Amino acid sequence: MSDAAFICELVVMSGKGGTGKTSVTASLAVLAGSAVLADCDVDASNLPLVLDPREQRRETFTGGVRARIRREDCTACGQCKALCRFDAIFFDGPGHGRLPHTYRVDSAACEGCGVCHDVCPEHAIDLEPTEGGEWFVSETRFGPLLHARLRPGHGNSGRLVTLVRDQARQVAEAAGRRLILVDGPPGIGCPVIASLTGATRVLAVTEPTPSGEHDLERLLALARHFSIPAWVCVNKHDLNADMTLQIERRAAALGATVTERIPYDPAVTAAQRRGRPVVDVDHGPAAAAIRKLWERVRPFLADPPGPQLDTGRPAG
Repeated sequence: MSDAAFICELVVMSGKGGTGKTSVTASLAVLAGSAVLADCDVDASNLPLVLDPREQRRETFTGGVRARIRREDCTACGQCKALCRFDAIFFDGPGHGRLPHTYRVDSAACEGCGVCHDVCPEHAIDLEPTEGGEWFVSETRFGPLLHARLRPGHGNSGRLVTLVRDQARQVAEAAGRRLILVDGPPGIGCPVIASLTGATRVLAVTEPTPSGEHDLERLLALARHFSIPAWVCVNKHDLNADMTLQIERRAAALGATVTERIPYDPAVTAAQRRGRPVVDVDHGPAAAAIRKLWERVRPFLADPPGPQLDTGRPAG
């Protein structure tokens, strides 16, 4: 890829929920000014809550298949129910001229594995695509926003995350924007892997607690697996100074770069209640720290990453 075509994709992650990841992402969106934004937490999208998006486009996401038994062809042999590992088939379906009852599929319990479809001797079971959610292209004061909503009980969140990221890249290429800011999902599961694969850099936001340290370690291991340089930022660091220092030392030992700390600041919550990023409405300690964080990482977002990431400050 030529330098002219390079688009940096910074993924803001957290090993656990509630660390302030979305608040940091929203503020970075304000400071970046011309980024494309993507909320890849498709199970609980929160970035739109603080960016006041104006929806421009809405599309249906087809997330998989569900089985459906055609009652007129069902002979009630029961093979489908006997082999269903998810207890999704019941013998209380509507009857027809030959039988008082047929088998039916509970779509909420069906996993779409297709076993019933394969074993039905009458070929009376169809696997039908299901609408698993929606994805959106919206406009904000700080740039285009790609986001999605996965419906309850539907899977393939990783596939929906990949779709959101692909659309964000298309928007960035069309608009000539060279930075994509991704608000990633918490944890280390399938949607996190889908958010990280092929990304340029990771900013891990954590909190000074034992669970924050534990889950950060897992997230950094995932970043190392994909050879993605990682920054670490401790949010609300002043709530536990000793734990903050312990986390920063551990992060540095694991190859991450420790960057700006963010103090606890009630102004962040006040800004959230107004539906605004904190740097957009306040100049207090948290907003000031996020501005310093942006100044530290910004020079490294213009070019492809090298073998080492040498920004930040010593841990300790």
